[in-house]
Amino acid sequence: MASKNTRFDHNRLEPDSVDDTALPEIYTPTEAAEKLAVKESWLHRKAGARAIPCTLLGKHLRFSEKDLRDIVQLARISFPSRQRR
Repeated sequence: MASKNTRFDHNRLEPDSVDDTALPEIYTPTEAAEKLAVKESWLHRKAGARAIPCTLLGKHLRFSEKDLRDIVQLARISFPSRQRR
């Protein structure tokens, strides 16, 4: 999980594949928050801090399917296995 002071590195993740035949599905912050089961204010705060991937269309914040998958991947926490005594 990204710390509070960590900025999202756009170079870390692979870019969307380019398909000239169809536009990618994009979501408003309200729709994205519903899909991710998080508060819309959390998305706005993280996107404003550049801690999660997002798309700006003019001044409008939007999220692609890939953005949503990457947000989930960035939030993934792996716990070390417990050793038995």
